[in-house]
Amino acid sequence: MVLQDIVIILSHPQEEGNVGAVCRAMKNMGFSRLRIVSPGPMNEGIIRARAVHAGEIWETAQSFDSLPQAAEDCSLVVGTTRRRGHRRKPVTLGPEALGSYLKDRPGPAALVFGNERTGLEREELAFCNLASHIPSHDDSPSLNLSHAVQIYTYQLFRALSPAGKIPGEWVSMDRTGLDLLVREITDSLESLGFYKQPGRIEQEHFFRDIFSRAGISIREGKYMGDIFAKAVRLGLTIKG
Repeated sequence: MVLQDIVIILSHPQEEGNVGAVCRAMKNMGFSRLRIVSPGPMNEGIIRARAVHAGEIWETAQSFDSLPQAAEDCSLVVGTTRRRGHRRKPVTLGPEALGSYLKDRPGPAALVFGNERTGLEREELAFCNLASHIPSHDDSPSLNLSHAVQIYTYQLFRALSPAGKIPGEWVSMDRTGLDLLVREITDSLESLGFYKQPGRIEQEHFFRDIFSRAGISIREGKYMGDIFAKAVRLGLTIKG
């Protein structure tokens, strides 16, 4: 799935400022498909003022009389909600997990946000195939509509768009990578005559444990291996 497969649906929004801020949040993260179900009276001037440079999102937004009509062409409909209970969806995903889930699915998919005051009605959530929620503090669990849209679009942008990848981002080495690095280091030490006495296995455990606890990145691990490889070359040169 790609960003263009995602449709943002606002069900019965009431505040123009929120709609405009949603447009801005969408454009910030590369989304363009906005659909609105039965909006209340809207002051277009307020919407455009809050949208800033995302006025085209509002201009191309589509209006529908019901959620089923707005999501008719979507193979998956995800309803956002903070409410739980046996009459609601038994399983829910956070925004980050939702991004990972959608990455390998074909589109299109709809992400539905409810009214600012009441959220999605029970019937609307029942229509959705999947529920999602943003974890929040119990003292104030309800998020502003545009803030919620910003969080979801950010996470989906990170998951679905190549532009969402941060150059040089810290990615810890996995166990396979750590094992290869430790073997490379101890092979280097052995070639220098370091293990004339037993102790290699203990040092392998030592290196693996401290590298794992440190959470070294793939790039750092490569650099560490290069240091030991260079030490071996220098040692051979001196011997020669």
